[in-house]
Amino acid sequence: MYVPFENLPEESRVWIYQSNRKFSEDEIAIIEKDLDQFLENWAAHGTSLEASYLIKYNRFIILAVNQEVQMATGCSIDSSVEFIQGLEQKFSVDLLDKMNVTFKQGDFIAHKTLLDFKKMVKDKSVTQNTIVFNNLVNNIQEFNESWEVPAIDSWHSRFF
Repeated sequence: MYVPFENLPEESRVWIYQSNRKFSEDEIAIIEKDLDQFLENWAAHGTSLEASYLIKYNRFIILAVNQEVQMATGCSIDSSVEFIQGLEQKFSVDLLDKMNVTFKQGDFIAHKTLLDFKKMVKDKSVTQNTIVFNNLVNNIQEFNESWEVPAIDSWHSRFF
């Protein structure tokens, strides 16, 4: 069951999928329609999940579930991954590759392979203060506090 993102408690679990490219406004409209439909029917062991989503920077899809109402289970998580895989095919994008890094360069959002990011660190093209997207956050509170952070304050710090 879809609920507005801002109505979910901070403990709600999140999953973040980053696209290897920016979505167009037309694609966003289709993705939002697909997400609305998916979330209306998303369930765990036959019980509807209280869930929501955000699309940030036309590049990130953030799914969230209120685990106080019903916990997401293996099967429900699998169905969300299948949904994301469907979006990958529909829009010819990569949303599941965790070996990529997305970060800010001024107002621009850059997306690089982990190897390219490491090279940029070595070349000092990115610094400890570069804002990175820490897609390993687990809940809405962490998302709000630690998703966009200087590289030194995230798992990316090991490259410096």
